[in-house]
Amino acid sequence: MDEYNKNRKDIHILNGKLFYNIEIFGDYLAQREKYKSHKGLDAVHFYLVCKYGWLPSVARSLSFDDLNFLLAEEMHGWTLPPEAR
Repeated sequence: MDEYNKNRKDIHILNGKLFYNIEIFGDYLAQREKYKSHKGLDAVHFYLVCKYGWLPSVARSLSFDDLNFLLAEEMHGWTLPPEAR
């Protein structure tokens, strides 16, 4: 595999890990906030709707980079639970 394709592969692997971490953090938020119907990415979107008063369509339109930026303070010190590693 040439260097260009290796770099592209590495970028996709890192993006996948970011997406996964945000989804698992959504499970943590759902438990912390005692959500009854939301988990994963839905819990992240619901949390942002409640926190900022945004419409669900606005929260759902955010990229994973944006979600990572918005959740950085909330995620500080948080780690994946052992069963999700």
